[in-house]
Amino acid sequence: MATSEASVTRIMVAVNESTIKGYPHASISSKGAFEWTLQKIVMSNTSGFKLLFLHVQVPDEDGFDDMDSIYASPEDFKSLKSRDRARGVRLLEFFVTRCHEIGVACEAWIKKGDPKEVICHEVKRIQPDLLVLGSRGLGPFQRVFVGTVSEFCVKHAECPVVTIKRRLDETPQDPVDD
Repeated sequence: MATSEASVTRIMVAVNESTIKGYPHASISSKGAFEWTLQKIVMSNTSGFKLLFLHVQVPDEDGFDDMDSIYASPEDFKSLKSRDRARGVRLLEFFVTRCHEIGVACEAWIKKGDPKEVICHEVKRIQPDLLVLGSRGLGPFQRVFVGTVSEFCVKHAECPVVTIKRRLDETPQDPVDD
């Protein structure tokens, strides 16, 4: 029996890339939030849900993405923008492919800006039934310096929010990494 679009539960899942050097994949926290959503919410009712994947790319303050290169022409910057977009598309492809493999409807898009602000703005614009996002589980000292998107979203998103902490055995050597 087909489920009508109006009766489908829409879950926004905010995802990001890993910060671990040489690891161009979804972050540990993003994968954890996605897998938790599939196992604990969607379960076998794949037609009852639509997952909405949002990836927010953070523009580098200086525009040089931690590279020690010299940029001498507008084409150099176009290639940077193109590369960033491609990385975001690859990230979303991971989640969309997985959804299609198991038969869960989904949409995915990329925005640029401050993740906590953009996520809350997109929640207001899209009006999902639930927002799910990963959390690195940082301690109070680390939160002061790094900040936490999940904490901000819990306080400011205009829908229920579930944060999924990564498991202790998934924590990299530097817990700020993800």
